[in-house]
Amino acid sequence: MQELTKTKTMKRREFLRNAAIVAASGGIPAEMLATPLQTSLQEGSLPADSHPSSGEASLIDSEPVLQNYADTSMGIAFSVTDWANGYVICGEKPDLIDGKKVWSGGYRMTAMDNEVVQVRLTGLKPATLYYYKIGADRIEYKDGYHIRITGNEEKAQVYSFRTAGKEAKAHFCVINDTHASWEVINPTINKVLELQPSCVIWNGDACNTEETIAAQKRIFLKPEIDRRDFAARIPYLFCPGNHDNRGLANRHLERIWMYRQPEERQPRDWDLGRNFAVRMGDVALVGLDTGEDKLDTNPKFCNLFVSEPYRVAQQAWLRDVLRQPEIKKAPFLVAVCHIPLFDPRPKANPGDLYPADTHPDYSSNFAAWQRTCSKLWGPLLDKAGCQLLLTAHQHCYRLDKPGEAHRWTQIVGGGPDMSGEKKERFPTVIEGEVKDGKLVVSIHNVYTGAVQETLTIDKRR
Repeated sequence: MQELTKTKTMKRREFLRNAAIVAASGGIPAEMLATPLQTSLQEGSLPADSHPSSGEASLIDSEPVLQNYADTSMGIAFSVTDWANGYVICGEKPDLIDGKKVWSGGYRMTAMDNEVVQVRLTGLKPATLYYYKIGADRIEYKDGYHIRITGNEEKAQVYSFRTAGKEAKAHFCVINDTHASWEVINPTINKVLELQPSCVIWNGDACNTEETIAAQKRIFLKPEIDRRDFAARIPYLFCPGNHDNRGLANRHLERIWMYRQPEERQPRDWDLGRNFAVRMGDVALVGLDTGEDKLDTNPKFCNLFVSEPYRVAQQAWLRDVLRQPEIKKAPFLVAVCHIPLFDPRPKANPGDLYPADTHPDYSSNFAAWQRTCSKLWGPLLDKAGCQLLLTAHQHCYRLDKPGEAHRWTQIVGGGPDMSGEKKERFPTVIEGEVKDGKLVVSIHNVYTGAVQETLTIDKRR
């Protein structure tokens, strides 16, 4: 009987937590949750996935994670264990004597939260070294008139980062398909830290199917690896994969990994929160989101995805961004997306997007994605002189050279297999760096520790 009561309590907490996630995005009317949440706060307890305000546990329980590498802005996120009002102190001097405190959230009010603090630093200078540290006030909140700060935690550690821009060092790494496997993530991150790039692109499927914020934090903010500060000094860009959309919590991944700055795009494209176009020295990095890899009409997903119009909307964004002077004039144009736009193997991944037995336009000559993203984005990349497309998804390293179907080189990153049983199925770190006027791309085999392959790319005309 005692065990049964415990199980019922856990299920109720799970329901409240998941319902709160959906409600935050408008998925459930707020009035459906008002009573239980209000009661929880008034009684001094908190919704599930949070911790009691005892003051004994550390308020900040993760290293900071630099998100959304850009030339004039930077996102910083970290995990908290209680209701907190978080902030970042940032300046150009190592002792932060010139530091300015920036609170989480935007205008009007701060983003008090009991799981994740997200701070957006704006108005930064391109290709500039900044120093920062993180802190948070512990908040006791009973109602709108009964709020108090019960403690402050400000980390002594001072970190640093350098913004993007035309004068930044052109050196990047790409990781992909880590699927929350610490056996893979640990050596992958160690390789990245050894290479010390200017930024890292996490090219999708960092997740499996995450139903809770706690599970998301375990992947992005509190990974079980040697270096918990993996992204405290090296900023990350993020191109979601299909698995990063799956699960109740992943439907609102922005609670862990914030969207791009709205100022980076025109109003038409504000909802394209994952696309990016960043200038890094002689390299222009363009990120696209291939979305879910199943049909929107797939009955398994009950009409919960609208990836098809999402991809179409990205075509207009891509057309405009490739015309921007800082992107158009970059000597090297590198595009990144999770699912490959080309596959030389007939019927490769036929079930991913358009199953042969359900879609009338299925062609046995090319992978299904050639009729969608490839047709929408491929010609624009070709016309702009894109030299390199970095993809993932297939868990098998492959290098596709330019040909009649596309003028760019396509690299497919490896997957989360550390068994060594199959020749091409190993994790990869794809490194790109401009050396002596050329883009040198090295594919690091995480399983063997060796460089699997190297190619050199000339400047685009």
